[in-house]
Amino acid sequence: MKRIAIIPAYEPDERMLSLLREAEAQKLSLIVVDDGSGETYRTIFEHAKESARVISYADNQGKGAALKKAFAYVRENEKPPFTVVTMDCDGQHRVGDALRLCRLSEKHPHTLILGSRKQSKSSPLRSRLGNGITRKVFVGLTGVPVYDTQTGLRAFDDSLLTEMLNVEGERYEYEMNVLLEFARRKIPMQEITVETIYLDRNAGSHFCAVSDSVRICKELLKFSASSFVGFLVDYSLYSMLLLLFGRAYLLPANVLARLVSATVNFSLNRRYVFRDKGSLWKSAAKYALLAAGILCCNSLVLYVLAQNAGINVFAAKLLTELLLFLVSWVVQRRLIFIGRRRGKDEMNET
Repeated sequence: MKRIAIIPAYEPDERMLSLLREAEAQKLSLIVVDDGSGETYRTIFEHAKESARVISYADNQGKGAALKKAFAYVRENEKPPFTVVTMDCDGQHRVGDALRLCRLSEKHPHTLILGSRKQSKSSPLRSRLGNGITRKVFVGLTGVPVYDTQTGLRAFDDSLLTEMLNVEGERYEYEMNVLLEFARRKIPMQEITVETIYLDRNAGSHFCAVSDSVRICKELLKFSASSFVGFLVDYSLYSMLLLLFGRAYLLPANVLARLVSATVNFSLNRRYVFRDKGSLWKSAAKYALLAAGILCCNSLVLYVLAQNAGINVFAAKLLTELLLFLVSWVVQRRLIFIGRRRGKDEMNET
């Protein structure tokens, strides 16, 4: 089976040329993407053409965009069967590890193989921080135990090429989005341990631990914003009803406020957070079941806190909403708004 190594490159140095020569010696078919590095790096990419096919464009578009341009090139110019392995250009990935991933991919088709680096105290702080944040977010959202969510060393067979092209994201968030989409669609993923290499304390990396981690976690941030809007509607209506009718109407006020805020929250999440393109009525029916379950739990917890624990009714409402926030997020992401990919596939078929 043909093995194709894709290497996105932004302002690379001589280490990329060494990587290309070693990979070429191991019979890997090489594709390098010049992600708008500029005239200063033209000589390096000219030398890269001695070993690889080079795709170039003027403006920097991000790692995700570079990978997808290469995937599109492969789809147009290669005939299955083949295996694709993605590598970074800075020498942090060993060719031997890339070959190990390819071999495992060939044994397990329709599976994403991840080269997992083990972090230690000797690893650069920003690498430990970035990977630690995204690992905890990913496992919390999906329940899938992936250790190295940021690894750029990944392999898959030709059956997953269209799936990789359809994933959203243009920069570093793309690699996290791949994991999220595959977890959502229950596409298998396997990790194998690879050598952990950080050259010059990872000084050559263009990953920013803060801004790129925020970009990677933007789906959770959008959900948080949507939930906050729903909470404002809920809490405002709840407070207004209690002030008008008194503490005796605690549960009716909570139920009415939840019904109104749930409608607002559903609309925002479907359109802006998960961009669901499946059946409106199916999503609405699932959301109604979730909302009913959350309402029952919400009312029970609120009643216990306010009536039995003696907590102020307004403080009890705040505590209740915080407790049920994550439950709502996980259920919506995994079970309700799952039509985004289906919608894309249908558009690709027409």
